[in-house]
Amino acid sequence: MKKITLFLLLICFAFSTSTKANNIQVSNISLENLNEVSNWVHVEFDLFWENSWRISSGPSNWDAAWVFIKYRVNNGAWTHGIVSQANSVAAAGSTLDVTSDGMGAFIYRAADGSGNVNFQNTQLRWNFGATDTNDIIDIQVFAIEMVYVPEGPFYLGGTTGSEANKFYAGGFSTSSSYQVASENAITIANTSGNLYYTATNASGGDLTGSLNASFPKGFGAFYCMKYEVTEAQWLGFFNSLTETQKINRDVTDIDHKNSDAVISRNTISWTGGSASATTSAPDRACSYLSPGDINAYMDWTGMRPMTELEYEKACRGPVLPKPGEFAWGSANIASNAYTLVNSGFSSERVSNPETNTGNAIYADTNGTISGPLRNGIFAASAVNNNREETGGTYYGIMEMSGNLYERCVSVGTAQGRNFTGVHGNGIISSTGNGTAVNWPNNTTGDGYSYRGGSWLNGADFIRVSDRFDGASVIGTGNNRLGFRAVRTAP
Repeated sequence: MKKITLFLLLICFAFSTSTKANNIQVSNISLENLNEVSNWVHVEFDLFWENSWRISSGPSNWDAAWVFIKYRVNNGAWTHGIVSQANSVAAAGSTLDVTSDGMGAFIYRAADGSGNVNFQNTQLRWNFGATDTNDIIDIQVFAIEMVYVPEGPFYLGGTTGSEANKFYAGGFSTSSSYQVASENAITIANTSGNLYYTATNASGGDLTGSLNASFPKGFGAFYCMKYEVTEAQWLGFFNSLTETQKINRDVTDIDHKNSDAVISRNTISWTGGSASATTSAPDRACSYLSPGDINAYMDWTGMRPMTELEYEKACRGPVLPKPGEFAWGSANIASNAYTLVNSGFSSERVSNPETNTGNAIYADTNGTISGPLRNGIFAASAVNNNREETGGTYYGIMEMSGNLYERCVSVGTAQGRNFTGVHGNGIISSTGNGTAVNWPNNTTGDGYSYRGGSWLNGADFIRVSDRFDGASVIGTGNNRLGFRAVRTAP
């Protein structure tokens, strides 16, 4: 009876908690169905998001929510909650896949359809373990919009365009595409059957080495964040850290934007100490994050970095590369400066999107905006809801060309090639650093590439095959750099 009383008390702490980012909402959180013998309880919640889909033809994919739990005992440090598939209950109309490591669950439509979803009374089994019966526990449930990229072959680089350091099939001309047909090891060499890339400049990579079988190549199925990490998502992470951890993850310090003011449209402010950081543009893609920042975030959420190969798969799908193509599958692109309406709000949109061409924020369309835009802005602003005008990839992933650079694991350095696809375990160090093994370096950024360009770059930099910064080593954050995380599909 004591435990039951305890968990009824916990409902008071968890009931009003909700998380919102990119129109995804978790609400009505409660703890139900306590199992005193096996030390688990259901974390029950409602899950809503807009513009969901599942289709069985074409891309044959769906969007999903990556859902994970954080809890704290007696107002202590937030800890990752381990969940189980056994005894978890999917809401009506949904499928619930808990990962084998218990880091979280993917929740998505159970059948084909499109439009808003409202999955009520989802129940995740939380294995609370040895938590004392007299402890007071706070619960947070986080949800991040993801897109499923199915297993299958695809092509890298190899177009007749002029993209810097682009991939091609070794032993053939630089316009020959390389097909990734499995997750088997790949050798980097300019000989038949191997993967190679042009040497337009020194930042493309060292033109050697191999990708071992565990390096995620994009053939295997994975989930990719639908959007770049937003300021609100970053603060959901940052504000759950200890004061010591926050010091090393502070994007307002000298190694980041060096100000609490709005700089290049980054609105994050933190006064220090136990105060929460704030933002006035929660749905805006978050810039100024360093390699140490993004590694910590991905480790904490139980996800991992995306590789260069997965980036190209996520953009073009199984379709043969087209010369000079952008993420929306053509070389057509808007060229006139955009005008914003409702800047900073969740309703931020472009009042003059171009039609019958690709829309993206980059040097030619940036005008006086001078920074990244709200995630999903072109999907909301497009006159015709097609792939070009919304800027969506083959699989429906947004802003993979322009807005902010995508951080991807590079094939161009030994540090990058050592990546084995390990996921974060929900735990970071006491000083705020990610602890996952064989990831790009927390301090120097060695092992990351920079793909897809940004609001400040010209059109050449935002093309899918462009690898101008395929192996650049950048240890700090700046106003052009963002990221999104992925996770290998269960």
